[in-house]
Amino acid sequence: MAHLITVEDPDDPRLRDYTDLTDVELRRRREPAEGLFIAEGEKVIRRAGDAGYEMRSMLLSAKWAEAMRDVIDALDAPVYVVAPALAEQVTGYHVHRGALASMRRKPLPTAADLLGSARRVAIMEAVNDHTNIGAIFRSAAALGMDAVLLSPDCADPLYRRSVKVSMGAVFSVPYARLDTWPMGLGAVREAGFTLLALTPDEQARALDEVAPHRMDRVALMLGAEGDGLSRRALAAADAWVRIPMSHGVDSLNVGAAAAVAFYAVATGRADT
Repeated sequence: MAHLITVEDPDDPRLRDYTDLTDVELRRRREPAEGLFIAEGEKVIRRAGDAGYEMRSMLLSAKWAEAMRDVIDALDAPVYVVAPALAEQVTGYHVHRGALASMRRKPLPTAADLLGSARRVAIMEAVNDHTNIGAIFRSAAALGMDAVLLSPDCADPLYRRSVKVSMGAVFSVPYARLDTWPMGLGAVREAGFTLLALTPDEQARALDEVAPHRMDRVALMLGAEGDGLSRRALAAADAWVRIPMSHGVDSLNVGAAAAVAFYAVATGRADT
């Protein structure tokens, strides 16, 4: 059983996992290198634990200790209790949900590991906005996608903002990185997947016309906000697909577009 440890010094080395959480570049480098990620809020912390991630420590304001009592009682990791002002000093922002946990990362599977059993796969190219990453994972979980593959330059799905926006859905959908891009797409095709590139280009066919829900194995390719898929990625696709638009709207945010496209892949309904 974990013991509650009150900490009053923001420079206490035991709080190092939680320092400078608003420094995106620092945390991008540090967290994967040290094998950790930060879960924020009661629901996300519980979902991380349910998904089998081991906790390194927890940082709580006093009022959250009782709400998290069952989690604390099952831990042998340290639980640090701090005043809200001290938490802000350490992390760099006001911790609205009052609870943070430092979790150990798991080894990532390979793309081949995931492709063997999957039928519906999302592939992201150069998606570096953590909010979009989180939104896409949440839609992938909700709408039945089996796996997510990331180009080497995609953002980290376990970065705090991505985890928070996904409401822990990043723990529900297995993901892997393709080691080479776009050459790695060849292995996806060899595994029996039809590669569909989502693009607003006029040459693309409407999703409902392509009827991806009738295909045995589908990999839906998504590009970064604004730039979309690169020319090399588009050239590697088997077909270009688009979401029909109305009222002069030419495109959707990639998170919204992903949700619509995932629904079409699962059910065949892409009407807007």
